[in-house]
Amino acid sequence: MGDLCEIDVDYNFFDDTPAGKDPDSYSPTLRRYHQLLWSKPLPDGRPFELHTARALSPYLVYEADGTRIVLGSDTIATRHRRKLSHLYAQLSDEVNDAFLQRSYTICGFIVFPVSQGSLNQNRGTHPRIQDRWDLTLEAIRRFYEGGTSPLATTLERHADFFELFGSFTGYVDHFLLGDFLDEHGAVRFLLPFDNFESPVLPSDLSTYARYRLDNLELFEGRRLSILSEITRRCAVD
Repeated sequence: MGDLCEIDVDYNFFDDTPAGKDPDSYSPTLRRYHQLLWSKPLPDGRPFELHTARALSPYLVYEADGTRIVLGSDTIATRHRRKLSHLYAQLSDEVNDAFLQRSYTICGFIVFPVSQGSLNQNRGTHPRIQDRWDLTLEAIRRFYEGGTSPLATTLERHADFFELFGSFTGYVDHFLLGDFLDEHGAVRFLLPFDNFESPVLPSDLSTYARYRLDNLELFEGRRLSILSEITRRCAVD
Protein backbone atom coordinates (compact mmCIF):
# COMPACT_ATOMS: atom_id res chain seq x y z
CA MET A 1 0.00 0.00 0.00
CA GLY A 2 2.95 2.28 0.60
CA ASP A 3 3.59 2.77 -3.12
CA LEU A 4 -0.02 3.87 -3.60
CA CYS A 5 0.45 6.59 -1.01
CA GLU A 6 3.34 8.02 -3.03
CA ILE A 7 1.31 8.55 -6.22
CA ASP A 8 1.64 12.09 -7.50
CA VAL A 9 -1.66 13.01 -9.19
CA ASP A 10 0.12 15.89 -10.96
CA TYR A 11 2.97 13.83 -12.41
CA ASN A 12 3.16 14.32 -16.19
CA PHE A 13 3.92 11.04 -17.90
CA PHE A 14 5.91 12.65 -20.69
CA ASP A 15 8.59 13.20 -18.03
CA ASP A 16 9.66 9.53 -18.06
CA THR A 17 8.66 8.69 -21.64
CA PRO A 18 11.42 8.52 -24.29
CA ALA A 19 11.27 11.38 -26.78
CA GLY A 20 8.86 10.70 -29.60
CA LYS A 21 7.16 7.80 -27.81
CA ASP A 22 3.64 7.43 -26.40
CA PRO A 23 3.24 7.51 -22.59
CA ASP A 24 0.42 4.97 -22.90
CA SER A 25 3.03 2.41 -23.91
CA TYR A 26 6.37 3.72 -22.67
CA SER A 27 5.86 5.54 -19.33
CA PRO A 28 6.77 3.12 -16.50
CA THR A 29 5.21 5.50 -13.99
CA LEU A 30 1.86 5.46 -15.79
CA ARG A 31 1.82 1.66 -15.86
CA ARG A 32 2.68 1.51 -12.16
CA TYR A 33 0.00 4.05 -11.26
CA HIS A 34 -2.61 2.06 -13.19
CA GLN A 35 -1.56 -1.10 -11.38
CA LEU A 36 -1.70 0.51 -7.94
CA LEU A 37 -4.96 2.42 -8.38
CA TRP A 38 -7.11 -0.21 -10.07
CA SER A 39 -5.88 -3.28 -8.14
CA LYS A 40 -8.64 -3.33 -5.53
CA PRO A 41 -11.77 -5.36 -4.76
CA LEU A 42 -14.51 -5.66 -7.36
CA PRO A 43 -18.06 -4.64 -6.40
CA ASP A 44 -18.81 -8.25 -5.36
CA GLY A 45 -15.72 -8.35 -3.12
CA ARG A 46 -13.49 -10.48 -5.34
CA PRO A 47 -9.94 -9.18 -5.78
CA PHE A 48 -9.06 -7.40 -9.01
CA GLU A 49 -5.27 -7.67 -9.07
CA LEU A 50 -3.28 -6.39 -12.03
CA HIS A 51 0.16 -7.78 -12.74
CA THR A 52 3.09 -6.59 -14.85
CA ALA A 53 6.25 -8.13 -16.22
CA ARG A 54 9.66 -6.66 -16.93
CA ALA A 55 8.86 -6.33 -20.63
CA LEU A 56 6.64 -3.59 -22.05
CA SER A 57 4.15 -6.20 -23.20
CA PRO A 58 1.84 -7.43 -21.85
CA TYR A 59 1.09 -4.07 -20.25
CA LEU A 60 -1.14 -5.27 -17.39
CA VAL A 61 -2.78 -8.66 -16.85
CA TYR A 62 -5.79 -9.74 -14.81
CA GLU A 63 -6.02 -13.50 -14.28
CA ALA A 64 -8.54 -15.33 -12.09
CA ASP A 65 -10.99 -18.24 -12.27
CA GLY A 66 -9.71 -19.33 -15.67
CA THR A 67 -10.09 -15.85 -17.16
CA ARG A 68 -7.07 -13.94 -18.48
CA ILE A 69 -7.50 -10.36 -19.67
CA VAL A 70 -4.65 -8.24 -21.01
CA LEU A 71 -5.16 -4.51 -20.50
CA GLY A 72 -3.57 -1.46 -22.06
CA SER A 73 -3.59 2.22 -21.19
CA ASP A 74 -5.65 4.75 -23.13
CA THR A 75 -5.66 8.54 -23.09
CA ILE A 76 -9.18 9.83 -22.48
CA ALA A 77 -8.48 13.58 -22.30
CA THR A 78 -8.27 14.35 -26.01
CA ARG A 79 -7.28 17.58 -27.77
CA HIS A 80 -8.11 16.37 -31.32
CA ARG A 81 -4.91 18.14 -32.26
CA ARG A 82 -4.68 16.47 -35.66
CA LYS A 83 -8.34 16.23 -36.63
CA LEU A 84 -8.94 19.85 -35.64
CA SER A 85 -5.50 21.21 -36.46
CA HIS A 86 -7.01 24.36 -38.00
CA LEU A 87 -8.64 25.20 -34.64
CA TYR A 88 -5.84 23.93 -32.43
CA ALA A 89 -3.35 26.22 -34.19
CA GLN A 90 -5.48 29.27 -33.36
CA LEU A 91 -5.15 28.76 -29.61
CA SER A 92 -2.09 30.13 -27.86
CA ASP A 93 0.86 27.90 -26.98
CA GLU A 94 0.16 28.69 -23.33
CA VAL A 95 -3.42 27.39 -23.57
CA ASN A 96 -2.38 24.28 -25.49
CA ASP A 97 0.48 23.53 -23.10
CA ALA A 98 -1.82 23.89 -20.08
CA PHE A 99 -4.22 21.32 -21.53
CA LEU A 100 -1.34 18.94 -22.24
CA GLN A 101 0.06 19.31 -18.72
CA ARG A 102 -3.26 18.35 -17.12
CA SER A 103 -4.41 15.72 -19.60
CA TYR A 104 -1.20 13.69 -19.35
CA THR A 105 -1.52 13.18 -15.61
CA ILE A 106 -3.32 10.16 -14.17
CA CYS A 107 -6.78 11.79 -14.34
CA GLY A 108 -6.56 11.64 -18.14
CA PHE A 109 -6.01 7.89 -18.48
CA ILE A 110 -7.87 4.60 -18.14
CA VAL A 111 -7.26 0.93 -18.95
CA PHE A 112 -9.13 -1.15 -21.52
CA PRO A 113 -8.79 -4.74 -22.75
CA VAL A 114 -6.25 -5.07 -25.56
CA SER A 115 -6.86 -7.15 -28.67
CA GLN A 116 -7.35 -6.71 -32.39
CA GLY A 117 -10.30 -4.40 -32.82
CA SER A 118 -9.91 -3.13 -29.27
CA LEU A 119 -12.03 -0.45 -27.67
CA ASN A 120 -9.00 1.85 -27.69
CA GLN A 121 -8.71 1.49 -31.48
CA ASN A 122 -12.38 1.51 -32.38
CA ARG A 123 -13.43 4.50 -30.32
CA GLY A 124 -10.65 6.50 -31.96
CA THR A 125 -11.57 5.55 -35.51
CA HIS A 126 -15.37 5.33 -35.39
CA PRO A 127 -16.82 8.45 -37.08
CA ARG A 128 -19.60 8.75 -34.47
CA ILE A 129 -17.19 8.59 -31.49
CA GLN A 130 -13.98 10.27 -32.72
CA ASP A 131 -12.09 9.54 -29.47
CA ARG A 132 -14.52 11.55 -27.34
CA TRP A 133 -14.59 10.22 -23.80
CA ASP A 134 -18.16 11.33 -23.04
CA LEU A 135 -19.47 9.41 -26.07
CA THR A 136 -17.37 6.37 -25.15
CA LEU A 137 -18.75 6.44 -21.61
CA GLU A 138 -22.31 6.67 -22.94
CA ALA A 139 -21.63 3.60 -25.09
CA ILE A 140 -20.36 1.75 -22.00
CA ARG A 141 -23.46 2.81 -20.04
CA ARG A 142 -25.69 1.44 -22.80
CA PHE A 143 -23.75 -1.84 -22.80
CA TYR A 144 -24.60 -2.36 -19.14
CA GLU A 145 -28.24 -1.38 -19.66
CA GLY A 146 -28.77 -3.48 -22.78
CA GLY A 147 -28.88 -0.59 -25.24
CA THR A 148 -27.20 -0.05 -28.58
CA SER A 149 -24.35 2.27 -29.57
CA PRO A 150 -21.69 2.62 -32.27
CA LEU A 151 -19.34 0.61 -30.00
CA ALA A 152 -21.80 -2.17 -29.10
CA THR A 153 -20.00 -4.91 -31.04
CA THR A 154 -16.63 -3.98 -29.57
CA LEU A 155 -18.00 -3.84 -26.03
CA GLU A 156 -19.65 -7.24 -26.45
CA ARG A 157 -16.31 -8.62 -27.57
CA HIS A 158 -14.90 -7.58 -24.19
CA ALA A 159 -17.95 -8.45 -22.10
CA ASP A 160 -15.86 -10.65 -19.79
CA PHE A 161 -14.00 -7.53 -18.65
CA PHE A 162 -16.97 -5.21 -18.21
CA GLU A 163 -19.06 -7.88 -16.49
CA LEU A 164 -16.47 -8.05 -13.70
CA PHE A 165 -17.84 -4.74 -12.37
CA GLY A 166 -21.45 -5.91 -12.29
CA SER A 167 -23.11 -2.70 -13.44
CA PHE A 168 -22.40 0.72 -14.89
CA THR A 169 -22.30 2.11 -11.36
CA GLY A 170 -19.79 -0.55 -10.37
CA TYR A 171 -17.61 0.29 -13.36
CA VAL A 172 -17.80 4.04 -12.72
CA ASP A 173 -16.99 3.64 -9.04
CA HIS A 174 -14.05 1.32 -9.65
CA PHE A 175 -12.34 3.66 -12.12
CA LEU A 176 -13.38 6.87 -10.35
CA LEU A 177 -15.44 8.23 -13.22
CA GLY A 178 -18.29 9.80 -11.25
CA ASP A 179 -17.23 13.33 -12.20
CA PHE A 180 -18.27 12.59 -15.79
CA LEU A 181 -21.88 12.01 -14.70
CA ASP A 182 -24.53 14.45 -13.54
CA GLU A 183 -26.57 14.23 -10.33
CA HIS A 184 -29.00 11.82 -12.04
CA GLY A 185 -26.25 9.45 -13.19
CA ALA A 186 -26.42 10.56 -16.83
CA VAL A 187 -23.26 11.23 -18.85
CA ARG A 188 -22.23 14.89 -18.98
CA PHE A 189 -22.00 15.54 -22.73
CA LEU A 190 -19.57 18.22 -23.84
CA LEU A 191 -21.50 19.01 -27.03
CA PRO A 192 -25.21 18.67 -27.87
CA PHE A 193 -26.08 14.97 -28.00
CA ASP A 194 -28.75 13.33 -30.18
CA ASN A 195 -28.37 9.56 -29.90
CA PHE A 196 -24.96 9.59 -31.63
CA GLU A 197 -26.40 11.45 -34.63
CA SER A 198 -25.24 15.01 -33.80
CA PRO A 199 -21.94 16.38 -35.11
CA VAL A 200 -19.13 14.79 -33.10
CA LEU A 201 -16.44 17.49 -33.11
CA PRO A 202 -16.56 21.28 -32.66
CA SER A 203 -16.84 23.18 -35.92
CA ASP A 204 -15.66 26.65 -34.85
CA LEU A 205 -13.04 28.16 -32.59
CA SER A 206 -15.31 29.37 -29.80
CA THR A 207 -17.02 25.98 -29.50
CA TYR A 208 -13.65 24.20 -29.57
CA ALA A 209 -12.22 26.49 -26.88
CA ARG A 210 -15.31 25.96 -24.69
CA TYR A 211 -15.16 22.19 -25.29
CA ARG A 212 -11.55 22.14 -24.15
CA LEU A 213 -12.26 24.17 -20.99
CA ASP A 214 -15.21 21.95 -20.08
CA ASN A 215 -13.00 18.90 -20.60
CA LEU A 216 -10.41 20.31 -18.22
CA GLU A 217 -13.05 21.00 -15.58
CA LEU A 218 -14.28 17.40 -15.64
CA PHE A 219 -10.78 15.98 -15.52
CA GLU A 220 -9.89 18.27 -12.62
CA GLY A 221 -12.86 16.73 -10.83
CA ARG A 222 -11.49 13.25 -11.50
CA ARG A 223 -8.06 14.37 -10.30
CA LEU A 224 -9.58 15.33 -6.96
CA SER A 225 -11.53 12.05 -6.80
CA ILE A 226 -8.35 10.05 -7.38
CA LEU A 227 -6.54 12.08 -4.74
CA SER A 228 -9.40 11.48 -2.29
CA GLU A 229 -9.31 7.74 -2.91
CA ILE A 230 -5.55 7.60 -2.39
CA THR A 231 -5.95 9.49 0.89
CA ARG A 232 -8.76 7.16 2.02
CA ARG A 233 -6.96 3.94 1.16
CA CYS A 234 -3.73 5.11 2.74
CA ALA A 235 -5.55 6.13 5.95
CA VAL A 236 -6.73 2.54 6.50
CA ASP A 237 -3.39 0.95 5.64
